[in-house]
Amino acid sequence: HLLEEALKTNYLPEEIILTPAWKRKNSYILDSMSNLVKIHEVTDSVLEAALSTVHPDGVASLYPFSGLPLIPKQPKFVLALDRIQDPGNLGSLFRTALAADVEVLWIASGVNPLNQKVLRSSAGAFLHLPFERLGATEETGIELLLKKLVLFVQMGYQVVASVAPGKDCVHSAIPYWEIDWNKPTVLLLGNEGSGIDKRIQNISTHFVTLPHNLLVESLNVAAVAVPLLLERRRAKMSNGIHL
Repeated sequence: HLLEEALKTNYLPEEIILTPAWKRKNSYILDSMSNLVKIHEVTDSVLEAALSTVHPDGVASLYPFSGLPLIPKQPKFVLALDRIQDPGNLGSLFRTALAADVEVLWIASGVNPLNQKVLRSSAGAFLHLPFERLGATEETGIELLLKKLVLFVQMGYQVVASVAPGKDCVHSAIPYWEIDWNKPTVLLLGNEGSGIDKRIQNISTHFVTLPHNLLVESLNVAAVAVPLLLERRRAKMSNGIHL
């Protein structure tokens, strides 16, 4: 599925390894590729040994970094992620962000966005949505994200941090639908266990919450992202603004 999605965007692999069985069933995919793509047929056991996937589909592709989406210079809607650890969560966040017209994704350390589990769970969204990883370690990631946020606040963006209801927070939070989503915005979502780092909270300009029953301490970050991200799209559609 990822290979087909990449071909839709004219993002061609440099090399492909595949099994004879996959080739027989998917010859139409190979027919749509350039002759410049190197294709290697291997046995099932060789493919399994080459990949971390437990049961590979019969094909794997090698892509150049240069084909990934370019980062826009002045995006109006940014999703910033503070140390997301779970690859399934990050892949889901890619999909939701793309559906919500996010223009770029900032990923402060945490799981690598090019992790195979992230790529698969994103269902190809990473091929359409520009992203930038900020730092390989937690401390570096937080520092680099702080620098970006300070710059964007100076440029007049609102930096909106999502916090759980009932959590101790030095800032007052409002329901997410009360924010003016028409303004240039950076939406912040935090680590699955510790939330948004205090230093990042301290430079945020707004705080929003997703009200829910307090018997549930917090919601999964990928679940929280859906209403928050799509609220901007709903607000713009309600105002008759073409997306």
